[in-house]
Amino acid sequence: MLKTHEFPEFPYVQMEAQKTGETPRFQAVVIGAGPIGLTTALDFAAHGIKTLVLDDNNTVSVGSRAVCYAKRPLEIWDRLGCAAPMIEKGIVWKIGKVFHENDLAYQFDLLPEEGHKMPAFINLQQYYLEEYMIERAKEFGDLIDIRWKHKVIDLENGEDCVTLEVKTPDGVFRIEADWVVACDGANSSVRDMLGMEFTGRFFQDRFLIADVVMKADFPTERWFWFDPPFHPNQSVLLHKQADDVWRIDFQLGWDADPEEEKKPEKVIPRLKAMLGEDTEFELEWVSVYQFACRQLDTFRKGRVFFAGDSAHQVSPFGARGANTGVQDVDNLAWKLKLVIDGKAPDALLDSYSEERVFAAADNLLNSTRSTDFITPKSRISRTFRNAVLQLARKYPFARPLVNSGRLSTPTPYTQSSLNTPDEDEFDGKMAPGTNAADAPISAGGRDGWLLNELGGQFVALTFGTDTDIREIDADGIPCKVLAVGRDIEDSEGLLAARYDARPGTTYLFRPDQYVAARWRSFDPARIKAAVNRATAR
Repeated sequence: MLKTHEFPEFPYVQMEAQKTGETPRFQAVVIGAGPIGLTTALDFAAHGIKTLVLDDNNTVSVGSRAVCYAKRPLEIWDRLGCAAPMIEKGIVWKIGKVFHENDLAYQFDLLPEEGHKMPAFINLQQYYLEEYMIERAKEFGDLIDIRWKHKVIDLENGEDCVTLEVKTPDGVFRIEADWVVACDGANSSVRDMLGMEFTGRFFQDRFLIADVVMKADFPTERWFWFDPPFHPNQSVLLHKQADDVWRIDFQLGWDADPEEEKKPEKVIPRLKAMLGEDTEFELEWVSVYQFACRQLDTFRKGRVFFAGDSAHQVSPFGARGANTGVQDVDNLAWKLKLVIDGKAPDALLDSYSEERVFAAADNLLNSTRSTDFITPKSRISRTFRNAVLQLARKYPFARPLVNSGRLSTPTPYTQSSLNTPDEDEFDGKMAPGTNAADAPISAGGRDGWLLNELGGQFVALTFGTDTDIREIDADGIPCKVLAVGRDIEDSEGLLAARYDARPGTTYLFRPDQYVAARWRSFDPARIKAAVNRATAR
């Protein structure tokens, strides 16, 4: 018998409009209250966008599902005020080890440098993640209204609004929305309603997920085995989660029967072969999955946007699913706010699709390469993979070729139309289109972090500039001026190092903490022009 987490049940509450027969109009409607839908609601609320969230269920995700959350999504959730309990509850890690048979073939460190507020990764069951975001949503009051047992069964994408038909335990009624974000997952009904299709491929392999409750002395690291003696000719992945729950993935092969493989009498012998006959454990959750690498060609259709798995699907190797979806939302919220307020043209919303389709393609490429390495489909591919693993044990040149899942990192928007190209020479990684690197600072005599000074609005960060300017008006869009030496101090010298800074160096950051432009001198006119470009004006 499976041991289960006690999942909270949220009450169904009928809308007043359903009682009266009216058709209410909402500023924004989010479909789906999973991690991506809840992040969307939190980010919209942080920008003052009133949001209705509709979910056809009445609880959080059953089973741990997504488990690995990367540094960039944690930075986004920190900006939204809900990262602290995630990190406190989660398992913090940064070391990964890859084994071939029983031998260590490769080891990596995902955050070898100091001076970052957020860790490289945490492992946390998805149900905890959602519970923390739901609690945070309550703090926004009427800016977020989550309605459980409200299922969208039809949608009409009009020119001036979206009309949705919603089914509840009390029947069917209609609502209207200025904007809709579909966060309803890989089997998105909204995608089907709008006649949109994925491009990409399914992989003909099956994997078993077993979430196991046990006391174990494995370190808090990501361990991946190729061809281990306890599961020959296949692969196995091990992660620790909160509450002494361990995520174990077993490659099964395409011919495996999913329903048979989920039965405890099939799962338990696999676990005993791996963990030892005397190891005591309980099963919390078991699932068998087949995965795909697919995406939509556009993430926007009229007044409807797609985010997360409704827009793109990747294999789980590399933890690029939920992590990528959170970054979708981070890209969209500030743009929609500017358009709603009449400060930017509708064309700015097209850049959401432009930038995030580019990022999804990058993630799919990395995910596909990982999957091809993990599950070779030809004798030649398998021979190559095994040779790489053998060589990696002794020779450093082979180790970068080992691919057990290139773990999630943000995709720079290198070709974005919103970037202002460099006019000056720079070294380092902080080019336009790149997410801001964090660094320790001090402000007002207190220690802090750069990223907590960025986000939510445009910010011009300038080093060693003698200016009294604290804000630049870019044709109605305010840009805060943050001066190193006046407003903040580079307490450990890491800020200047990471931004290749010298006196006069200036960076313009977008509201999502991405670099929009950089110069070697502080020039309000150039900053204003770059803000206009970054808002498609």
